[in-house]
Amino acid sequence: MAALCNVVGSTIARESGRGIYLHAGPEISVASTKAFTCQVTTLLLLALLFGRNRRLNREDGLTLLEEVEKIPDLIRTVLEQAPVIEQIAKKYAGSQDMFFIGRGCLYPAALEGALKLKEISYIHAEGYHAAELKHGPIALLEKRVPVVALANEIPGKDKMLGNIQECLARSAPVIAVVTGDDTGADKFTKDIIRVPKSSRFVAPITTVVALQLFAYYFAKARGCEIDQPRNLAKSVTVE
Repeated sequence: MAALCNVVGSTIARESGRGIYLHAGPEISVASTKAFTCQVTTLLLLALLFGRNRRLNREDGLTLLEEVEKIPDLIRTVLEQAPVIEQIAKKYAGSQDMFFIGRGCLYPAALEGALKLKEISYIHAEGYHAAELKHGPIALLEKRVPVVALANEIPGKDKMLGNIQECLARSAPVIAVVTGDDTGADKFTKDIIRVPKSSRFVAPITTVVALQLFAYYFAKARGCEIDQPRNLAKSVTVE
């Protein structure tokens, strides 16, 4: 068994016997941000290693590795969107409920975005696969329930635009996360967060950073304690 750890010599590293160390540095905030991003990046590298040992050819492996090396620059581009993200977060800071929807590799990003928002702003937030929207969540949509739609994955973009229209038809406001030069969602909503174009394997990493920023500014607008949210601890020691 191998464990992804941020601290060399931590309990989980000792218990597992094999540590894959993130070296992300100390993270003071209870809500994990950079450590989470480093974990996902490390898992991507691990998947790349397993792929090369099996059927992933050298050319595709190098292409993906080059993208991984560009992640810091991609994240800097996301951080440049902070003023836009802050403006959108302030606009919806009075909301008590919010849904996050994604498809493919962006579905886990939707889950993480919802988790970060509920952790530090204390509102009800849920992440769903966009295809599950009609299997229950759509019944809760109305003008007071914004939906964050992750529409920056190319394979499922058209279906996601259809989901956006379904949300708008129920009067739910939509915040769309799109690739920088994509204008597909512009005709449906003015609340747009743009992230740099990347492969579907790297897109969740840059998208999550944008959602972390959104949660930060949302909680800040509500006057919440961001680094030390109520009832949460950095380390959980009970089952």
